[in-house]
Amino acid sequence: MIGYARVSTADQNLDLQIDALKQAGCERIFSEAASGARVDRKALGEALSFAREKDVFVVWKLDRLGRTVGQLVDFVSALKSRGVEFRSLTDGIDTTTPAGRFFFHMMAALAEMERDLIRERTMAGLAAARARGRTGGRKRALSARQLEQVRLLLQHPDQTMGAVATTFGISRSTLYRALARTSDQIGK
Repeated sequence: MIGYARVSTADQNLDLQIDALKQAGCERIFSEAASGARVDRKALGEALSFAREKDVFVVWKLDRLGRTVGQLVDFVSALKSRGVEFRSLTDGIDTTTPAGRFFFHMMAALAEMERDLIRERTMAGLAAARARGRTGGRKRALSARQLEQVRLLLQHPDQTMGAVATTFGISRSTLYRALARTSDQIGK
């Protein structure tokens, strides 16, 4: 069994977690002080590299691995695909048992439902905004009035796209895109 212990800051203590992992039978324990929000946790990466098929990856508590159910499900699924089982000592999850596998599958289903609900709410919100005439995305680089000024400037033979773009504080490619969006085919 491979243990992983983590605290968020260096002034916190790992002893409780390490003692519990040793008592659970972990032969190798990887530990670190790193934020749970960080994806690039060194000791976690080392523990995962060390894990082999038929190993059991053990943590004291689920929140030592990730902050969301989705992250946890993805993590345990990645272990499972490598033939590594998972166990959380205080949360009662042990994928080596039928009940533990069932609990994990319930967590996975809830995480999937959570993602679907978020997607549904987002799409409904975007549709409601469009119905009110609002569009999402980045603000246009040029207003309709500024585009009209651009067209007037570009009618003069001595004006170049580069000079006009500089006047409006945008790049030439942004100016070309703005004109293309309004179906103008000016190619200076």
